[in-house]
Amino acid sequence: MYYRTLGKTGIKVSVLGFGCMRLPTLKPGEEAIDRKEAIRLIRKGIDSGINYIDTAYPYHDKESEIVVGLALKDGYREKVTLVTKCPVGIENLFTKPEDYDKYLDEQLKKLDVDYFDIYLFHALNEKTFKENVLGMNLIERAKAAKEAGKIKHIGFSFHDKPEVLKEIIDTGHFEVMLVQYNIVDQVNEEMIKYAAEKGLGVAIMGTVGGGRLAGMPPESMRQWLSEGRENFVDLAFKFVLSNPDVSVALSGMGSEEMLVDNLNLVSRENYDHLIDDEKKRIQNIAKKFKELTDVVCTGCGYCMPCPNEVNIRYIFTFLIRHQIYGQKEEPKIWYSWFGKKDWPPGKNATACIECGECESKCPQKIPIIDQLKKAHRILSEEE
Repeated sequence: MYYRTLGKTGIKVSVLGFGCMRLPTLKPGEEAIDRKEAIRLIRKGIDSGINYIDTAYPYHDKESEIVVGLALKDGYREKVTLVTKCPVGIENLFTKPEDYDKYLDEQLKKLDVDYFDIYLFHALNEKTFKENVLGMNLIERAKAAKEAGKIKHIGFSFHDKPEVLKEIIDTGHFEVMLVQYNIVDQVNEEMIKYAAEKGLGVAIMGTVGGGRLAGMPPESMRQWLSEGRENFVDLAFKFVLSNPDVSVALSGMGSEEMLVDNLNLVSRENYDHLIDDEKKRIQNIAKKFKELTDVVCTGCGYCMPCPNEVNIRYIFTFLIRHQIYGQKEEPKIWYSWFGKKDWPPGKNATACIECGECESKCPQKIPIIDQLKKAHRILSEEE
């Protein structure tokens, strides 16, 4: 395992971080965690050199932090940099300044730890930063928590335009930032360099595009696969980690296969070096993805649950499989199973009443209502 310094924090972190938003679950498509397996995977990752663990208050219906806390028993807490997030940017959770201390104390209890190494303001955009973080004077509360020893470093995760990201960086309040960056979404590249120059540690989410780069590509894209690979995960990691301004790349590893594959990829001698051929293939992959689909869903699940039980995340997964990976039949069959079988759970797009609740919560600002209509047209039509 290779390690980098997390900006001005001085912390040495593994280049691969364990993201705990997609832990193994008891049933496909549901949030309840298979605790025994999740604990085993997290500990296997730590035993293999991963020392950066990232979770958050809402992950897995608020269960992720509990499971991470259990995984860090028996001496594992001392081996890692533990990161979680203040739910300031999550819809309807934050209403007053005192909520900062309420959630911090609740999260410390859930994880059963005395402090967090890094506490991020979660899912900031222009509105939540100005109205909540600045409007409620939460920076002072964060500094007080740091003085009290409850947190060691202050940071933020972000979903908005680069110009808003620059404004947040320029406040000088933060030591770490977590942003999306991958082959098919490079919009934050300039701000990653800018943040690093300012001394911020840079953590990356969406390394494999929320799974979009992890599937077996269609025939038209297989010419860009690395020898011996059936997906673009190797190139995805090399692309992110070839950026010297990146400190750690997160991955949600919900299976032994994913964990072992990722560990092997980032342990290679040339894990962060792109040769010319790889650069060309990456350019072609990015261009082709944009040609095939305008769906930018990363499967984060922030839009869920839908008050009318529309399974937005699965519907978009089926659409991406159909449009990008050329799976013409299976996604349509799976889509037809909504309401008829035990899986997939929830309802199809016709149950959407256009309330807009999902769109207000989507960090990617996807026009979900319109995309659901599009998905239904495509996935319900007969060939």
